[in-house]
Amino acid sequence: RSVASSTNRRTAIRFADLKLRRYWLPLMIGIGLLMLQQLSGTNGVLFYASTIFQAAGISSSNAATCALGAVQVIATAVATWLVDKTGRRLLLLVSSSGMALSLLVVAVSFFVKDFVSDSSNVYSVMGILSVVGVVGMIVTFSLGMGPIPWIIMSEILPVKIKSLAGSVATLANWFASWVITMTAPLLLSWSNGGTFTFYMLMCAITVAFVAIWVPETKGKTLEEIQFSFR
Repeated sequence: RSVASSTNRRTAIRFADLKLRRYWLPLMIGIGLLMLQQLSGTNGVLFYASTIFQAAGISSSNAATCALGAVQVIATAVATWLVDKTGRRLLLLVSSSGMALSLLVVAVSFFVKDFVSDSSNVYSVMGILSVVGVVGMIVTFSLGMGPIPWIIMSEILPVKIKSLAGSVATLANWFASWVITMTAPLLLSWSNGGTFTFYMLMCAITVAFVAIWVPETKGKTLEEIQFSFR
């Protein structure tokens, strides 16, 4: 009984700690980044890439999807090299801004296609543009918003709450991933252009979130990072 009550006391203290600014702020940043990582729609784009390419008029949509996966691997490798040279915050800003611009291109392409004839040159050009936008979105995601939120979370969470906060942030990430994966086919059947507009707005919110809340952690010790939250 004494062991159980001691465990409960420790758990209560850890949850109570989350009310302190030096704990809730890094937790909010960690959860926010990991949720926005998924709400940008990347999983929806990847899981339904062949459908998107088909809608864009690409005949060999499966080959295009495989190529997209290869591009993502290469871009992630580049991000691993860049992250300690340029800094986490800068890469996140470049990544989320690039994603927003790429998704804007895709959304406009699909909207324009709805108003022109299938046999027109404009329709073909918009099809190519939409594919370029999807590839651009995946590349820019892999350069920052893919790997860096996990790095930031491991660096900004205090040791005292790291296991609890990490679990909560990971749960939030998987929940957002599930929501996007489940809603992507419904949204795409409603409107291709509308779907990518929604994802683009999420990326724009990510740019603002990073600019306002996310600190630069490159080259800083754990103590320096924690002190900045006091």
